[in-house]
Amino acid sequence: MSYTQTIQTAVDVLHRGGVVAYPTEAVWGVGCDPFNSQAVERLLQLKQRDPAKGLILVAAAIEQLEPFLTGLSKQHCQTLNQYWPGPYTFLVPANKQVPDLIKGQHSSVALRVSAHPLVAELCRAFGGPIVSSSANIAGQPAPTEAKQVQSQLGDGLDYLLPGQVGDASRPSEIRDLLSGKVLRQG
Repeated sequence: MSYTQTIQTAVDVLHRGGVVAYPTEAVWGVGCDPFNSQAVERLLQLKQRDPAKGLILVAAAIEQLEPFLTGLSKQHCQTLNQYWPGPYTFLVPANKQVPDLIKGQHSSVALRVSAHPLVAELCRAFGGPIVSSSANIAGQPAPTEAKQVQSQLGDGLDYLLPGQVGDASRPSEIRDLLSGKVLRQG
């Protein structure tokens, strides 16, 4: 299967409400359509993740995240443009566009524009952001190889997008956009 075909297969699975694993900058991720609540619930069950924790949305470009950025100051938007694309996840105040399962118990939503070419191409082909969470069962190590994803999530996945993780040594840094506080070092 060609590169274009593998991306299209992943997009088709996402549009059908499936759960897809894909390589990111540092670890393998798992995602779905953030606006399909059944798909998000399946992903949370597969990972055995507490829904209260919320999930990250990843996109190919800041434009794909604009519906979630309403009300931000020019300075905050400049900060996002300075760090994206890249291994930085920002918590921004959640607006009504953010599904409850994505924000969890939080009043913010976690957003990232990926610098990984495969993630960016997947989001471009999908036409918007997708859920991005490490492709592991909660509490287990985040996988850096496809075989580790298969051993942890296996049959629960609808598709594993072939590829390699990037050369980042740690998952993305998580930072609160309004306060600048770093919640997870990158």
